[in-house]
Amino acid sequence: MSWLPAFAAAALFAPLAPAQPYPSKPIRLIVPFTPSGGTDTAARVLAQALADDAGWRFVVENRPGASGRIGTELAAKAPPDGYTLLLGSVAPNAIIPSVVTNLPYDAVKDFAPISLLATSDFVLAVHPSLPVKSVKEMIALARSKPGQINFSSVGNISGSHMTGELLKQLARIDIVHVPYKGPGAAVIAVLSGEVSFYFGSGPTLVPHANAGRLKLLATTGSKRSKFIPGLPTVSETVPGHVSSQWFGILAPAGAPRDIIARLHAAIAAATLSPKVTEQFAAVGSESIGGSPEEFAAFIRAEIAKWSKVVKSGVALE
Repeated sequence: MSWLPAFAAAALFAPLAPAQPYPSKPIRLIVPFTPSGGTDTAARVLAQALADDAGWRFVVENRPGASGRIGTELAAKAPPDGYTLLLGSVAPNAIIPSVVTNLPYDAVKDFAPISLLATSDFVLAVHPSLPVKSVKEMIALARSKPGQINFSSVGNISGSHMTGELLKQLARIDIVHVPYKGPGAAVIAVLSGEVSFYFGSGPTLVPHANAGRLKLLATTGSKRSKFIPGLPTVSETVPGHVSSQWFGILAPAGAPRDIIARLHAAIAAATLSPKVTEQFAAVGSESIGGSPEEFAAFIRAEIAKWSKVVKSGVALE
């Protein structure tokens, strides 16, 4: 057995096989909502851009349910190897943590933020029969008819729901929330006059306004929207009323720093490219970008903001 020491020595000093460059296989991008919605669109725009520009392969996996909780939990519990990512957004990553007890994931501790992709202001649309032409007039009408003005949303604890609740609290008005299953039903509700108003997406609502089926009163960003610059912001009448849908990429906590850095560099470049910026603009979203640290701070601020709204009293029936 004299060959054993020589064999062991050879194995000890043999060069290690080089690690495969990242990514060496398709990256799974979990979208915790159904296909064709705003979150899904953002995911597919980004995946296609990275495929075209960097040659990276993505598998976009829709895992809807429970207002985004199912897919978000799945991503939180995935191996932190950089091959499973989450398309995060306001409801599962900022609102739900303040609403749902015993949530099976921690929105801060269980994720490594990579990059904020884009934000999209909500647009306040009212039925033409509502005798108002501004946010100020709508608030005055609501105060004169407590409990008689209602608004639709895409569902409980959604962004559109909480945007209405924020208006209710800051403007001190008594309005009634009516949840629907998805944006299609919420839009139909305001188009039919079943509800008085709705906070929805600009690309969906503008065509109805152009046809005279709706009136648009304001947008919900911190500044006037570059997509509908003629509309004021709600905050010009109600200070502090700022709300938006947002999309960003997160990895499970514990993902290697070098992989986070590489993901961030590629995603940030794609997000701010003219091609992606134009595609996001077509659906009413503004490309943002930013560092992982900036995205982490943004998420913490969003959680704190919506937690305050929830604790101030939100009906979730």
